[in-house]
Amino acid sequence: MILTGKNVVVTGGGRGIGRGITEKLLAAGARVLVAQRQALDAELAGNPEVFFVAADLAERGAPRHIAEAAQDLLGGADVLVNNAGFMVEQPIDVMSEEDWDHMLAVNLRAPVFLARELLWQMRQRGHASIINIGSIEGLGANPMHAAYCASKAGLHGLTRALAVDLGSDGIRCNAIAPGWIDSDLSDAYLNAQDDPQGARKGLLALHPVGRTGTPRDVGAAVVFLASDEAAFITGQILVVDGGRTAKLPLPF
Repeated sequence: MILTGKNVVVTGGGRGIGRGITEKLLAAGARVLVAQRQALDAELAGNPEVFFVAADLAERGAPRHIAEAAQDLLGGADVLVNNAGFMVEQPIDVMSEEDWDHMLAVNLRAPVFLARELLWQMRQRGHASIINIGSIEGLGANPMHAAYCASKAGLHGLTRALAVDLGSDGIRCNAIAPGWIDSDLSDAYLNAQDDPQGARKGLLALHPVGRTGTPRDVGAAVVFLASDEAAFITGQILVVDGGRTAKLPLPF
């Protein structure tokens, strides 16, 4: 299998997009350390190739705690997947500094310092990879998403900077920018619209492939970027959105 022998740290790897990433990594032969606040469900907890560390990424000490767990439980990390993040719709005129700081702490500060804390392990193991889960909202914007868009655009910029700085250490860094990915939250959002059926039809019309994405679509891209098949790819933002951002909107 393409990732046999690889040790991977995935933040937020037990739910949503992170769960799809974890499942695809396991299927490719990797061992996975999931770092998140919530305990693992029974299926993941019972898998001998899955490990867990409880961590709140809003806390400054979380990156070092996760890195220590990676060394203790895995013997070191080959791959870091910075997946954990959150989004709140909020117009800038009511946004507080505390709200801004919290989103940037989880979505951007934690990936920076997780990379720093795992750096010595990756240098020691060689041929390592950092994969940041950004968003198409790091490229464009939806209404009332100022903090989220800023955090994801910053993550894309961080990706390019780390690729430049760490290439000589044999460490690649890329990002994935997912589009609309199916989840309980996205389903609830559609169901809350005045015309849920019409909203779903309109959403599908935005996607040339004729469907929205799944967490495993993102996971498949992570597996590729983590593998030696992507050995000459670094500093890139891979858009995984079913063609949504490639399609020009029409007024009819």
